[in-house]
Amino acid sequence: MTNTSISKAQTSNIDSNDFFDTAVNNHNQIFPYSGIPSAIEMVLKDRNAVDQDFYELQNDWQNKKDGSFRDFDQKKLYGITFIQKFTEPRDANFPIDSLFQTIEEELKFGRKVIISLQGNMGWSIFVVCKQTADGEFTSYSKDGSHTLIIRNTKEIVERSNGTEIMTYRLSTDL
Repeated sequence: MTNTSISKAQTSNIDSNDFFDTAVNNHNQIFPYSGIPSAIEMVLKDRNAVDQDFYELQNDWQNKKDGSFRDFDQKKLYGITFIQKFTEPRDANFPIDSLFQTIEEELKFGRKVIISLQGNMGWSIFVVCKQTADGEFTSYSKDGSHTLIIRNTKEIVERSNGTEIMTYRLSTDL
């Protein structure tokens, strides 16, 4: 990951009673530019599709700088199909309300959402894990072994005039 200065990011101990938080804390981003496969690995670990020591996607990707969500769009990995969404230009016409509604719906069904968030030094990849009582989204990422937490995901997306996300479906959902 190249950006650790996204506002309100912090290193924190997470409640280990939640499996996803455990998967995040036990996961590492092993290359500076492997944020996309790292996030997909976290989702795979959350869904118990792979073991906690699984890093095959990052090892294949390594420091690929020209990668995008497109590289995993419609790919079925270990029984989970990933889908890229919201590829519209990031401008005043971006459907931000629809993006937020999509994330809320995914979370209600118990699915996390992979999201690209813009910070001071570029774009980084996070996994939206939950929605707070005030409607904000909490997102996690890794910087090496450090867990990063964003508690103002909506604010970052609005400042960026939108962003792309990846959702997923289990084979049993299709």
